[in-house]
Amino acid sequence: MEEIDLSSCCQGCGACCGYSQNWPRFSIESDEELAAIPEGLVNARQSGMRCEGDRCSALQGEIGKMTACAIYDVRPEVCRTCIPGDAECAMARRKFGLPMIEAA
Repeated sequence: MEEIDLSSCCQGCGACCGYSQNWPRFSIESDEELAAIPEGLVNARQSGMRCEGDRCSALQGEIGKMTACAIYDVRPEVCRTCIPGDAECAMARRKFGLPMIEAA
């Protein structure tokens, strides 16, 4: 079986960033961390990232091909804890018809 470089999986996927407008939510971020996120990318309720449909506004590129986060260094905690191949990853990848990957 061919090994997958998990460090590059997210950049070739982006499914979790387009899964649901409720997914990129804020939870345990400090006021300082929230202030670092550009205001235009925060939703009207100030509860998470602004989305266009189900897609996070900070997501750049095409899901399943090549993606990047415009605010990677200051992304919310929910984004930091997403692990390639975990249950949430698998659920998001299924929505876009992407093959499953095995968690590390």
